[in-house]
Amino acid sequence: MTTHSLAGRTAIVTGGGTGIGRAIAETFAAAGAHVVVAGRSLATIEPVAARIGGIAIACDVTRLADVEAVFATAARKTGRVDVLVNNAGQTGPVGGIADVDLDAWRDCIETNLFGAMHCLRVAARVMGEQRGGSIINMSSRMGLHGYPMRTAYCATKFALIGMTEAVAREIGPLGVRVNALCPGAVSGELMDRVIARRAEAEGRPPEEIIRANYTDSAALRRWLSPEEVATAALFLASDASSAITGESIKVDCGRF
Repeated sequence: MTTHSLAGRTAIVTGGGTGIGRAIAETFAAAGAHVVVAGRSLATIEPVAARIGGIAIACDVTRLADVEAVFATAARKTGRVDVLVNNAGQTGPVGGIADVDLDAWRDCIETNLFGAMHCLRVAARVMGEQRGGSIINMSSRMGLHGYPMRTAYCATKFALIGMTEAVAREIGPLGVRVNALCPGAVSGELMDRVIARRAEAEGRPPEEIIRANYTDSAALRRWLSPEEVATAALFLASDASSAITGESIKVDCGRF
């Protein structure tokens, strides 16, 4: 019988200090995993690692050397790397395409796309040599449907789904699975900032944007929680999903 246990396995969670990343790190640790919490700020990731008995490693995913160092440290301390959650990212600029900040647009691509590629590159080598592993790319509902004022973010998250399918075919013969999660809007500080910027750009009250675009448009009529995304990530990381690869799974409270 397959289970959701990660006992004895090592998982790297990038962007693991806040929001979805933090919830995944906590959920994986509760399932028995040795968790490496990676992120740019030690001040953010160290409390999470300390609370779950994990390891905190500073990492800017836009720097390939940083990513290689995270995998090397994880392998040295635990012997192998079984799971990667490719979660580090940013929201990108909020604004119409006609006058969007191009520097911010490029910065979003650098973090969300090249950062994810760096992690995939190293994970493919490490897990391929091990002949096994599970990679979970954090895409988004906006990787499935375009969204106004968010072109940079949509571009990166659409690309991640294509990369998921391509890399799943590449390294599937080595026993490595690659899947994507596509969360809807998750309640928390990150969405508060996005909504505030959108309210300013569109000249609408935040409450109206939340009701029209997030809660009322969901079949369950509510926000998604980070813990619900983490539970889906645990499924993809564990043997419960042993025959699933190259898939993109929505977790969005039924937003159509």
